[in-house]
Amino acid sequence: MKTLKSLPIFILTGLILSGCYSGKDWRTASRESAGIAPPASATNEAILQIYGADTWGWRGIFAIHTWIAAKRTGEANYTVYDVVGWRGKRGQSVLRISQDIPDRLWYGERPSILKEHRGAGVDRLIDAVDKAAHAYPWKTTYKAFPGPNSNTFTAWIAKQVPELKLDLPFSAIGSGYVN
Repeated sequence: MKTLKSLPIFILTGLILSGCYSGKDWRTASRESAGIAPPASATNEAILQIYGADTWGWRGIFAIHTWIAAKRTGEANYTVYDVVGWRGKRGQSVLRISQDIPDRLWYGERPSILKEHRGAGVDRLIDAVDKAAHAYPWKTTYKAFPGPNSNTFTAWIAKQVPELKLDLPFSAIGSGYVN
């Protein structure tokens, strides 16, 4: 009799979870520019942007992945600061600092700007972000929950550089790991 009572819950759970499968493959998901950031070569001003996009797969229902993109005054490229767990599984640092597309789709998911700073004084902010990123204490450790993860990294930067005035949303799971 107890089995029959739990059957509707079991069926409902199965239907909900089956709806979470998108049929997408992360290996072929788009990583192109979302067209949000101005081309680095088209503007001379310093730009610092913090992005967030839904995470891959079913976790995207409630969680985002965050990263930072910066371009100093006069630079022709953006530097992207991000943390990704799979790098650690390959024996690499989970933290990557490299020239890249700043507003790249996060495996098919469109990012949005969580915070932006432009113009005068932003080069100093970028220097502070760069210094904090190099001092990030969990460069070889990644744990989706409770952290450290990509959101832990962005929260770490925000704590080290309070001038960013960055408040991450509740969906930035792992950002509380820094307290």
